[in-house]
Amino acid sequence: MENEISNSTANTLPSDRIKLNVGGKLFETTISTLQSGGPDSLLSTLSTRPGHDPIFIDRDPEIFSVLLSLLRSNRLPSTARRFSKQELADEALYYGIDSHIRDAISPPPLSGIDASIVSTICPASDGLVSSFTAATDDGSVCTAHGGQISFYDHNLTHLSTVRTHLEDITSIRHVWPDVAAVGSESAAGIHFYNFSTARYIESIHWTDSTDPRIYKARVSSIADSSSQIFASFDCPHRENCILSIDKSTLQISSEITRQSGGASKNTVPGKLTWLPETGALIGSAVTCGAFGYSGYIRMWDPRNGEVIWETSEPGSGRSSRFGDSFADVDVDVGGLTMFKVCSKSGDLAVADLRKLGDDPWVYINEKNPSMRFIGGARNSVLHCYKSQVFVGRDGSLEVWSKENNGVGEGLYRRNFVDKVEDSNRGVIRKIEGGGDRLFVSRENVEGIEVWESSYFSGAILV
Repeated sequence: MENEISNSTANTLPSDRIKLNVGGKLFETTISTLQSGGPDSLLSTLSTRPGHDPIFIDRDPEIFSVLLSLLRSNRLPSTARRFSKQELADEALYYGIDSHIRDAISPPPLSGIDASIVSTICPASDGLVSSFTAATDDGSVCTAHGGQISFYDHNLTHLSTVRTHLEDITSIRHVWPDVAAVGSESAAGIHFYNFSTARYIESIHWTDSTDPRIYKARVSSIADSSSQIFASFDCPHRENCILSIDKSTLQISSEITRQSGGASKNTVPGKLTWLPETGALIGSAVTCGAFGYSGYIRMWDPRNGEVIWETSEPGSGRSSRFGDSFADVDVDVGGLTMFKVCSKSGDLAVADLRKLGDDPWVYINEKNPSMRFIGGARNSVLHCYKSQVFVGRDGSLEVWSKENNGVGEGLYRRNFVDKVEDSNRGVIRKIEGGGDRLFVSRENVEGIEVWESSYFSGAILV
């Protein structure tokens, strides 16, 4: 009798072990391991099922082994390399632990000094990418190639391609999770496409019934806030403006600015940036002619269209900088700073957006003689991302990293990002960050380069 009671008690005692039969292969683990997948996961639900017989799951056992190891150690085992990111993500989604796999396969925080090319996004057709936009939260990418838009998710897996009615797309912005706004230098208007359903949504044109010069207005740049879309339009008759479009209705809410003439100070903005902290909109324009570069930077209050601050070059700034206008400008939204790269000297300058004046620029000097840039900077592009400034000079890529707080000389340090063979691939035309990745496109080179940092880097600042 005592033995029967003892055996009965042993069979009813709670145990932290559980057996699973996945695709015919037995696994034994603990309830706590399965529950670490989260309360809403399938594995957590199975861990509470009564009985001692193995629970059968009709899925791939090899991938399950990888996912189980992830739950045990919070990292992927070496066997994960046998499977694509998409295979791992699909299985993780089935088990309800997709957030775990996303964290595990995401690249480390982007550090420009140890980034390297890990892959290339190359559309199946029209491989020359005319424009692209990356989502800052997860690193998904929308690419424009010819008259088509291709979307790649956070794993850089191709999800869909939409063929638009445009011959070519030269500007693109990811304005909603499934919607991109696009413009073309060869066709009028701004156009919206849903790439999850492959459907055209709407087109918006700049018109004015009282002014016959306003016709066939093409979009040069696009930016957006949580509630508005901003697009700069340019007419063949040298009239341009910035329109504010309501996101909820896709109707024009206001005309922020309007300019006429062919002078460089009235050129259509080629780059727009929205500042969430101040509610201001920054636009910049750069033109290149027989006498070199010229351009302007302006900051508007979108609520009333008034100019808050502006500067034009050449002709402004320090007298020693006269004639050395900027080749490109970009804004560090988080740091409320603005950067420019000079067209002749190649020097980099920074301005505090909270202390703008007649001459807000602080020029950043490279103190290491062996790393000083020599020569013009005609083919230079700038991109600010994660408190870093990435500069493309012809085909080379460099990064200026912030060393401490403040704005001034000695606060940024320059390092090369690429190798010599990287810089020989072609002239860099666009740089953009998304998630913990950097994306780079080059002139007449198919695809977009994907740059990531390494978990195993031992990079040292020089």
